[in-house]
Amino acid sequence: MSLSTHVLDTSRGCPAAGIAVRLERRDPDGSWTMLGELQIGADGRAKGEFDQPAVYRLTFGTGPYFTSLGQPAFFPEVTVAFRITDPTEHYHVPLLISPFGYSTYRGS
Repeated sequence: MSLSTHVLDTSRGCPAAGIAVRLERRDPDGSWTMLGELQIGADGRAKGEFDQPAVYRLTFGTGPYFTSLGQPAFFPEVTVAFRITDPTEHYHVPLLISPFGYSTYRGS
């Protein structure tokens, strides 16, 4: 099962390179298991893999990104939880960010 994400800084109109992203899976007892850490590349993209159908979450370290630009970050991190049900599909979770807001959706 594969995952990709794409982070765009809408306040600057460009990819948000350098953001660290944690990938975690929710266990049956409700706790979270860290599966790895991704790094958003110069093109604003990163890829990961899943090991089973479950609920997952991506946590994007947006605070350090905006701090490095000398901008305030109202949201120091953005967490997006989502459910994987079909192991044959590719899942794309884009994130649009600005210093004072964000949005996401299921991409293709």
